[in-house]
Amino acid sequence: MRDPDALIARAGVRGDPDRDQHFLVDDRVLDRLPTYLEEIDADASHLLEIGGGTGALTDRLLAVADEVTVVERDRKLAAFLREEFREAIDAGDLTVIEDDALEVDLPDFTASVSNLPYGVSSEIAFRLLPEGRPLVLMFQQEFAERMVAEPDTSEYGRLSVSTQHYADVEIVESIPKEAFSPPPAVQSAVIRAVPRDPDYEVDDEEFFLRFVKALFTQRRKTIRNAIRNTAHITNLEAPDAVVEAADEAILQKRADAMEPREFAALARLALEVGEPAET
Repeated sequence: MRDPDALIARAGVRGDPDRDQHFLVDDRVLDRLPTYLEEIDADASHLLEIGGGTGALTDRLLAVADEVTVVERDRKLAAFLREEFREAIDAGDLTVIEDDALEVDLPDFTASVSNLPYGVSSEIAFRLLPEGRPLVLMFQQEFAERMVAEPDTSEYGRLSVSTQHYADVEIVESIPKEAFSPPPAVQSAVIRAVPRDPDYEVDDEEFFLRFVKALFTQRRKTIRNAIRNTAHITNLEAPDAVVEAADEAILQKRADAMEPREFAALARLALEVGEPAET
């Protein structure tokens, strides 16, 4: 495997915290990341990597996949990846896409293993989760803990419900700051997301996610008041009708005590009686 420090030296770059660039340089961590897919027998025939950097992880992914696609926004890094991995590109094993991962058309990948740029990690995660593919992604520790949080905990919120709507998610490893060059200000964590259908029905996914977001803006309020106070977000013309039709036990709860299935049931009710406006 290529040495991560040597890759940085050959690329002639330095990580830049101001540009959200922290290169993972710990060989042991890099070697472990692909194994989190192997543990669940995930299809690794076409792996997607967001933010290839200098290619330390790319190198490991090429060792286990038939095909790897890397999306790298930085022009200099994309050019380096094309030069460093020219043999793999010529063999058809690697594709380097120089573009923004939030805007580019994603390939038909089977799984993703990525050390995400933290500044856009949430947006990228929610581009990947709806694709229904196994994911091994690195985030800030606090962000990862919110993704896996359970109801009635301080970390539980909109991110928890939205993430767990798409997949079973677990933290598989915490990563110290020293594993990166330069070290970030906070500790990191790796999550594994295994896609599955939720155990509840959602009639309108876009509305469900917006409804969850709205109620968590009022997390200290009861659900009764949160429904009434967020009609400008949910676009409900008749929020009082939802309150009148909902179960009293639910109305007395707060958002951080609501199970995802309870949000789903309430969202279906809101669609039925709340007169949602066209968006």
